[in-house]
Amino acid sequence: MRKFLLCLFTFLNVWSLAQKVEIQTLLNDNISIRALEIWDGKVWYSGTDSKFGYVNLCDSTDKKQVKLFEKNLQFRTLAQNKTHFFAINIESPAYFFKIDKKTMQSEIIYTDSAKNAFYDALFFNGEHFFTFSDPEENLKLKLAQFADAEKFKINFLHDEVQLKKGEAAFAASNTNIAGFKNTIWIATGGLASRILKLNLKTGKIKVFETPFVQGTSSQGIYSIDFLDGKFGIAVGGDYTKQAENINNIATTKNGGKTWQIQASGKNGGYKTCVKIRPNSKGKDIIAVGDQNIEFSNDYGKTWTTISEEKGLYVCEWINENNLVFAGKNRIIKMKIDIKNK
Repeated sequence: MRKFLLCLFTFLNVWSLAQKVEIQTLLNDNISIRALEIWDGKVWYSGTDSKFGYVNLCDSTDKKQVKLFEKNLQFRTLAQNKTHFFAINIESPAYFFKIDKKTMQSEIIYTDSAKNAFYDALFFNGEHFFTFSDPEENLKLKLAQFADAEKFKINFLHDEVQLKKGEAAFAASNTNIAGFKNTIWIATGGLASRILKLNLKTGKIKVFETPFVQGTSSQGIYSIDFLDGKFGIAVGGDYTKQAENINNIATTKNGGKTWQIQASGKNGGYKTCVKIRPNSKGKDIIAVGDQNIEFSNDYGKTWTTISEEKGLYVCEWINENNLVFAGKNRIIKMKIDIKNK
């Protein structure tokens, strides 16, 4: 009887969470989207076939899309400052696009023609943009920093750092770079899955090992998010074996120096994006992957599947009760009514 009641309680808990989720489709299109930004009451996206555009969060008929390049480039990055969006296509040559927020007119401000150029994410910390590419054959770290200045200048930082053979990053959701104040974190994956921590005050960079699943080209950390300078979460797994859920979620309490595996064997598998809920102090977290959307209300220790929606790769909080998700051919808006305790 005790086991029956425990199972019943678990079922009711999952059911009650699911009943508090509402989903609305904002956009249907022939596109794959892995990068989102929220601005001016709209969700902005970059994707396949050189597509860039927006859809209004309250009125899905208010939308616009442009093509950034005459050829069909794939975009998996997007970041913004007050006046412009910036995006970089994957594969070589990698073009750095600057897009006017008001006119949606774009220009190429930099081109990386290196053979292995493959920029996995783009992050703006309020002052500078940071982006990370797969390394060249010499395996040197390829971390770039630039600012939106009249005279464009790009700086490649810490090429003295050597990545391991087969170590790179995943361009799954534009979220393997995170930042807080004077710190930038980068997550790698593949044959090695580690955390690089850049101190912008001292200019020093440190590299930390993780207990995350790793060892093949498809395994590792796919996404990270940080609440502050101490608490952070990492999710991922293996995109070729998406049901596997061993050592694919981890948290840190000391700014990325050490990581603790969470919910190993007890989560919904491979994840491509993780985001901490606003105003939850790190307690509430959402994570999405190709197969489902999951929610944690205990700092990532346990997870509940709140939606079986397929083919979504990236998410962003609009506020503490609403999010947007995007992926294969669509953007959706989700209202989530799970109270903080």
